[in-house]
Order: sequence, then C-alpha cells, then structure tokens
Amino acid sequence: MSRKRLLPYIVLIFSVLFLCSPLIKSIAHADNGAGKTVYVIPIEKEVERGLEAFLKRTTDEAVEQGADHIIFEINTPGGRVDSAGQIAGHLQALEIPTTSFVVNEALSAGSYIALNTDTIYMRPQATMGASGVITSDGNAADKKAQSAWLASMRSAAESKGRDPLYAAAMADPSIDLSEYGAGEGEYLTLTPSIATEVDYSEGTVDDRVELLNELGLSDATIVEKETTIAEEVARFLTNPIVIPILLSVASLGLIVELYSPGFGVPGSMGIIALILFFYGHFVAGLAGMEAMILLLLGVVLLIVEFFVPGGILGLLGIGAIIGSLLMSGYDIGHMSMSIAIAFMVAVIASVILFRRIGLDKGVFRHIILRDQTTTELGYVSTANRLELLGLEGNTVTPLRPAGTAVFDNERLDVVSEGSFIETDRNVKIVKVEGARIVVREI
Repeated sequence: MSRKRLLPYIVLIFSVLFLCSPLIKSIAHADNGAGKTVYVIPIEKEVERGLEAFLKRTTDEAVEQGADHIIFEINTPGGRVDSAGQIAGHLQALEIPTTSFVVNEALSAGSYIALNTDTIYMRPQATMGASGVITSDGNAADKKAQSAWLASMRSAAESKGRDPLYAAAMADPSIDLSEYGAGEGEYLTLTPSIATEVDYSEGTVDDRVELLNELGLSDATIVEKETTIAEEVARFLTNPIVIPILLSVASLGLIVELYSPGFGVPGSMGIIALILFFYGHFVAGLAGMEAMILLLLGVVLLIVEFFVPGGILGLLGIGAIIGSLLMSGYDIGHMSMSIAIAFMVAVIASVILFRRIGLDKGVFRHIILRDQTTTELGYVSTANRLELLGLEGNTVTPLRPAGTAVFDNERLDVVSEGSFIETDRNVKIVKVEGARIVVREI
C-alpha cells in the first residue's frame, strides 16, 4: 500500500486517540485510586484497652465517612491477649478492605492483629511473629490459655486464606520449622522475605508512598488518624503497671491525711490518684456511669459514718468503693491484685503512723473520746480527807483489821495497818487514801 493511501488511516487513528485521551486519562486515575479515601491508623506501643478504644473510635469514623480502605501502620511489641481479641473481633466485622503495614515489628498480640486484616505488607527491616502467651510475671501461661490462644492464631490466619501452620508456629514452640529459623522449642518470627514466601505478606515496601502504589491508591485522599491527648493519657493510666501504683498512692494519701490536721497535700494526692484512675478507665470505655454512681455512694456512706455510730455504714461504703473499682477493671483478677497491693500499703502506713503519732492528730482527734475524770480536772468519786492525818482517838470496836474509831467526837470507819487492835485503845491516823483511813495503835 502506498504512503498516500496510508495517510488517511494514520490521521484517523490519531484523531480517535486525541478524542479518547480524556477517557483514557480518567481510567488511569481511577486505577490509582482517584476519588477514593484511605484512612491510615497507627497501632503503636503496647496492645491494651486504651488502644482498643482508639481503634474502635477511628474505624467507626472511617465507616461513617465512607472510607474505601484502611491501612494500619503497626509497630508494637504486643500486649494484652484479651484486648487483642476484642480488636480482632472489631476488624473482622469491618466490610472495608484493610491492610496491615508492619513498619518495624508486629510481635505477639501485634501479629495476631495483623493476621485479622485482608492484606499484609512489611518494610525491609520489619519482623512479625513470636506470639507466645506470657503472664505478667514473665512466665508462660497455663496450658488452657495457650491452647485458646493457639486456636485464635490459627483461626485468624484461616479467615484470610493463609496457611494456619505458620500462625500456629508463632505461638507454639513445639512446631519444628527449622527451614525458617524456628526449630523445636523456638517461636516462629517472620522476616519480610519469609513472610512473602509463605504468602503471609503481599510484598515488601520501603514507605507508605510505595505501599499506596502497590494498592493502586496513590491518588487517593489520605486521612491520618492520631490518638488524642485524652486517649494517650487514658492509655497510660490503664496500663497494668500504673493501676496498682495509682491505687496505692490513693490509699497512702488518704491514710496519711487521717493523721494530719486539716486537709492538705496527702489527701489531695489521694483524691487526684482516684480521679486519674477513673478518668483513664472512663475514657478507655472501661468505667461506666454505674461505677461512678457506686463510687459516689461509697464516699457518701463513709462521710455519714463519722456522724452515725455503728460501723455498718462504713463497711457498706468501703464495699461500694471496692465494687466500683472492680466494675471499672477489664480483668477482675488483675484489679483484685491491684486492690490487694493498695490495701497492704494502707495497712503498713497505718501501723507506722500509729506507732509514731498515735491517735492524737488528724481526724481521729474529733471522733475519739479523750475526756478523763481526773482529780486534777476536779472529778472525785469520794472526798479525800487529808486533814485527818495525825489525829488521835479511841477505838469503839475491835479492829480485825477494820472497825470503828472516834476522833474529835466523829465516828469513822478505819482499818489498822494489819494488826489486831482491841476496843478502847488509843490510835493515830497515819494514812488517808480516799475513803480508806489507816490507823496505828499508840
């Protein structure tokens, strides 16, 4: 075909391409996520109830705002298994596509959270796994807890189409995967290359920009979520280590205040510690209004106890306060231990202060009766007749050793020093002790 005959076809092709270029451009932008919204939510520090409350708030917001994708940027050493379970249940209920981006480490409970998302990407230096259940004292959990956790790890992997063997090896050291650096007796920890090989990671990326390109969302609108100051404070205050410290400070401050005149620093510290405890648990969604009401009721009953004798109201008040603390705790066992620690601190402080101060100061001086019917204050049960000392008289009855004698025409009940004295003998008063008059024969 000659060039002259090809020229009309070439012009036609270029004309069609020119007219279709806007459509091609819009399709290309659509492939890059233009018009879509991506929420980026960090999972950092320890996994605990404060993090759970933060993730629930932000994912609920993403659903309400019609987000098209949620990326969780994970960097956590793990934390509480129960909180991880609650978070996992919330993630499984999301209908929005979810991605875990392991920026540094997703260990223990962090790996479990990652397994409950649709896709996983890792940075080159990131790790994921080592998910054995460890108790607060650093020992391995009992077999029942380990079995339940192992089942949860398997279930999380299966729910997203992953081989459950590797999830199980993360939590069970008896599984031998020597080819991946986890022989028998060791927990499996996945590197990016191993995670990609076993289909646990969809790829390795250097940063969020590369991740968005991999997901086809480079042109999407990014909404970054961060914890608020209140949530950061709540996460700190609900930490399992901080809780017994707060309760101990509260009990110590209030006990010291009982021995201090007026109301000062110790009492203020105790009340502030209690306020911080309930504030953190309220923000984290642990303490409800019923716990607050029970706490106020307990305080009122303790105050009324100072004015109403009996002790019953005081016991009810203490029970109400302990009940409010238990209702505010996520784990009754841990909260009971924290209360026991605070109680021991209060007992030790009370013993030390009682030995050094006694009950002469503070609120005790208002509720303990200290008046005494002493002679110095003018209280006497009988007249002490010291003026009789030295008087001489005669016995009118035998003194065996008690009897009667007359002194200056006054009959008195007397007692000898121990010897027998016959009637009508001369005697002398040698001692007066209240109503007791002691005589001696002359």
